[in-house]
Order: sequence, then C-alpha cells, then structure tokens
Amino acid sequence: MKKLHLVTAALALVTLALTLNFGSATARADQRKGQDKDILFLWAFGAIVQKEHTPELIPVVQDMALKSGDRIKFFVKPENKCFVYLLYHNSQGEVTVLFPYRFENLNFDVLPAQEDYIPKGDKWFELDEHTGQETFYLLASPSPLRLLQDLINQYETADGATKQKLVKTILAEIRRLRWENRNFKKYAERPVTTMGNLRGGKTVAEGTPDVAGLAVEISGETFYGRTFTIAHE
Repeated sequence: MKKLHLVTAALALVTLALTLNFGSATARADQRKGQDKDILFLWAFGAIVQKEHTPELIPVVQDMALKSGDRIKFFVKPENKCFVYLLYHNSQGEVTVLFPYRFENLNFDVLPAQEDYIPKGDKWFELDEHTGQETFYLLASPSPLRLLQDLINQYETADGATKQKLVKTILAEIRRLRWENRNFKKYAERPVTTMGNLRGGKTVAEGTPDVAGLAVEISGETFYGRTFTIAHE
C-alpha cells in the first residue's frame, strides 16, 4: 500500500506541475496578447456645459444632447503604431476630417505616445446656432484605411453635386468597414487611472479643464469603430 500511496503522490505532483506550467504558459500568453494589440490608444471626448450657471466638463457618451454655446474637445494618444481617424458629419450634411490634421498621398505619420488635442492648444470647438444632429466617427486600424482616405481627398477637391454624392459614399464606406469587421474585431475600453502626467500639460491653458483627464484606453484587433451622435439643441 505504501508503494501505491507513493505512486499516487508522484502522479499528483506531476499533475500539479503540469497544471502550474500550463497556467503559467496561459498567463504569459495572455500577457503577451495584452502587450501586442493591433490597436492601442488613449481617447477622450469632453464637453463644457453650463450647470446652474457654472461651466462643467463632462464626458461625451455615445448619444447625448448639447446646446448651442456648449464647447467640445478631443484628446488622442496612440500607444502603438495604429491609425486613428476622427470624422465629423455636421447638421448641414458636410464632412470634415478632425484627425489626423492632414493626410496626403494616402498615408500619414503615426507617432506612438504623441499627444494630440483637437482642436490644438487651449482652443475648443463651440456649437453654433445651426441645430440638428451632429455625428462624429472614431475609427482605428493597424494599417491606413486607404479607400476612405482616397474618398476624403476627392471630397475636399470636389464641388457642388459631386461633393454631396461623395458624402454619401464616405458614410457608406464607414458602414462597410464596420460591417465587414463585425465578427473579427474584439476591443475593450477601460478608464485610465494614471493620467496625472497629462493634466496641466503645456497644451492646456491655465484655468481650462484638461479633457485628457477623461481619457479611456482603447485596445483591439483588426478594426475599431464607434459613432458619437449629438442632438444639437
């Protein structure tokens, strides 16, 4: 019986060792996966609104109402070599590229860890008197979205009816990208807990709230797309 106990104990130790090794390997794989995301960037979308005659900075969520005179600002900081786009479709049917500031020849430089405020410096966008639906498209990819860039370049040099047709084509391309990647992308958004190094940065004027304090970390694979719709009242 002693032999049997020893054999059983030995088997138990082998099983334990295999379990620990498997667990360690799994943990290492998960850690590598977390460190090797195709898409990884910090993002913030904030608005300064009047709350009982006092201005207050609030995060802009997917669908919300804002009023004329409210101000909005964005923050983007790529953490790896990914391509982030921010497009604006206003209530008059026009499309504007808010980020990157300019791309040419279907490419643009990506500098990981570079912080960008949109608009730059201590400026903010202010909602004007034109009410209606304001839509912002946040897109990210490990490689340039070349067809989208080409369409936007065409749009910016077009006029009249051609421009309006290209707006529809650009929006259709965004829908196509999201539809084609619906089953392949997995992404996560989590609050950033150590943003102290960003608050009070050189790009933020004294006394102006820093929208970077609202930042979340977005990570994913293959493609990321999110739409923010504002009911402009």
